[in-house]
Amino acid sequence: MARGENHLDTGATEALLAEVRRLADALERMAGPAPRESDLEAADCFVWRAEQSYLAPVEKPSRVGLSLIQGVDHVRDILFENTLRFAEGFPANNALLWGARGMGKSSLVKAIHAEITSKNTLPLKLVELYREDIGTLGDLLDIIRNAPYRFLLFTDDLSFDHDDAAYKSLKAALDGGVEGRPENVLLYATSNRRHLMPRDMIENERSTAINPSEAVEEKVSLSDRFGLWLGFHKCSQDDYLAMIDGYAAHFRLDGTPETLHAEALTWATTRGGRSGRVAWQFVQDLAGRQRKRLEM
Repeated sequence: MARGENHLDTGATEALLAEVRRLADALERMAGPAPRESDLEAADCFVWRAEQSYLAPVEKPSRVGLSLIQGVDHVRDILFENTLRFAEGFPANNALLWGARGMGKSSLVKAIHAEITSKNTLPLKLVELYREDIGTLGDLLDIIRNAPYRFLLFTDDLSFDHDDAAYKSLKAALDGGVEGRPENVLLYATSNRRHLMPRDMIENERSTAINPSEAVEEKVSLSDRFGLWLGFHKCSQDDYLAMIDGYAAHFRLDGTPETLHAEALTWATTRGGRSGRVAWQFVQDLAGRQRKRLEM
């Protein structure tokens, strides 16, 4: 009997261990992937992976040269100087780049970062933060606050809708929280909206709130946290054609200026307007037809 009882005890123990392992595996899956260690020396550009609290290095960033961005000379110079001062350790402002679609807002941020880091060898890191991860900005700041680098946080196409509370996290991180913005962090954001919210939403706040002015101020005060407001407007035909000429010369594309201009204007007509994005799309089509690669 003793030997049989021992056999039963062994079987019960193995079953119990198997159940424990099953429960442990289930809990591990529920907990999600383990946090990864961010290697800030791995690259100059990173993407914030909020679900892992991890800065993923980007080995080959998608960007164009600063000299190829045409039609925005004034805002380009202002943003370049602001970024250079920050990289050198001097005071600089958070910047909101707002205005017409496709006019090079995000391209300008990436191009300026590339220009500064390539020519000045300054320890400036570019970190892209997706709009849906704004609520985790505090976690990101905890990682980079004491790092021996300066960080340019970049959020593309930033906007907020009704009942979207994420803007409060961003307000606190910019300069409204107890800790404030770390000295080694600067934030650049692009948006099609000057106040980061649709006009009908602002008007709705005015019409429905008990105190309309206070309601609107609460919603639009986020944009006031940006010291620089740089407007991007629809480009003229001359600016559009200058973009085409710049790309054609840089990539050594075939065709006389007259021929390229005529094709580019026809392309813009089919797209319903002129912009830096439309010019780039035309150049991609042209290079493809000529079987040429666009090497940056």
